[in-house]
Parts: sequence; C-alpha cells; structure tokens
Amino acid sequence: MCDKRCDMKAKVVPKAARVFPRTVRRSVALSRQLIEEVNALAPPDLRQNLNRLVTVALQEFAAQQKARAFAEAMAHMAADPAIQAECAAISKDFATAEADGLKDD
Repeated sequence: MCDKRCDMKAKVVPKAARVFPRTVRRSVALSRQLIEEVNALAPPDLRQNLNRLVTVALQEFAAQQKARAFAEAMAHMAADPAIQAECAAISKDFATAEADGLKDD
C-alpha cells in the first residue's frame, strides 16, 4: 500500500502459497542460575551456542514426549480386553509353528 490513502489494493497471497521461513525467532527470559547450570552440564560443543543448546534440548523434549505418549498408548492397548483376546487368538494360531524346533532368533 502506498503511504497516502488510495484505491491501491494490497496483494493477497493465498494461504496455500505462503512460504514460511525455516527458522522461527523467539525471545525468552531465562534465569542466570538456569543458564549457568545448563552450561555446566552441557557438552563442550554446546556451551557457547545457546541457540544450538536450546534446539537440542527441545528436540530431546519432543522425543521424550513422543516416547511417553507411545508407551501410554501401548499400556492402554495392553489393558484392553479386546486386544488381549486378539493377541491370544493370534498366539493360538501360531502355536503349531512355535513347536517346530527352530530357534527363536
């Protein structure tokens, strides 16, 4: 748009055509104590690069959350009577094959 009021229309970019940068910049306030503690525990290559340290920490956090969610889903499935019945039926179907004398590798 021009700096004066006029009839010039702003260019509208469709949502599907928008290009987003790969890096999102955020400003966070961290206590000095936390920074000192993390720097003392961080591997040497991450101590002087806070951006990289935060990136690695967030990647580890995301991986832990995914693993926790997966473990919870598996525990939920294991407790489900329908799943237990299906597993028992599958085990029964393969019981003959398990008695074939081959090693379980």
